[in-house]
Amino acid sequence: MPHIFSIPSVTRRAGTVWYRNLVVFVRTWQVNFFPPLVEALLYLFAIGIGIGTYVQQIDGIPYINYIAPAILAIAVMNSGFFECTFGSFVRMYYQKTFDAMIATPLSIEDVIAGELLWGATRSVIYVLIMLPVLAVFGVVSLPLALLTIPLAFLGGLMFAGIAMGFTSVTPGIDTLNYPSFLFITPMALFSGTFFPLTLMPVFLQYFALAVLPLTHLVAIMRMLTLPSLSWTLLLHLAWIAVITAITCIISINLMRKRLIV
Repeated sequence: MPHIFSIPSVTRRAGTVWYRNLVVFVRTWQVNFFPPLVEALLYLFAIGIGIGTYVQQIDGIPYINYIAPAILAIAVMNSGFFECTFGSFVRMYYQKTFDAMIATPLSIEDVIAGELLWGATRSVIYVLIMLPVLAVFGVVSLPLALLTIPLAFLGGLMFAGIAMGFTSVTPGIDTLNYPSFLFITPMALFSGTFFPLTLMPVFLQYFALAVLPLTHLVAIMRMLTLPSLSWTLLLHLAWIAVITAITCIISINLMRKRLIV
């Protein structure tokens, strides 16, 4: 049995798993298209315009412009995470899709890698839908903000890897509520999303930078959409790349162990 840190033997056949999920997504595009569109509008009106009436600016930036990159980052997190937790668990346990695919020349590693790639793609799709909405309201700076699209893939892959790790050890679908409520929801609030990290106690600032992946994604999104480029972008990007590689490797090996047993 490979160690959890062993490099998985993934082949290009993982693309067939990705394509299968894409076909299913396209067939139900009416259901999948509107949530990110409505989510962007709700955040803009409820928080950007609503709270923005009382919080005029943060660091000289209009509040609605300040939270726009956070809206994109949260969408990347939610789409990648929930696709590879609840979505993957349903395909694995209830629909028996994984069993059917593994019965073909596809390996377990290919199936899980395809799922991770699809989770990242789902994040890209959400950003592609939400970015024009934010652009219409003039709260993001084009064309630099277009770089948030490839960033969405990397960020989505990171959260997909984290999600698949939880999926690999969960005894049942209800248990997936724990990381959702105890990890994802707090992270959406305390990662420099709706207020600066500097307003929190110093130890919480370090905790957010060291432990909460969304912190780094929000920071890069904000640099690209305001725009306010800084050399620290490379540090945030390196952190995300390392965590993405680690979580994807571990999650594939853990899922392989689960599916073999």
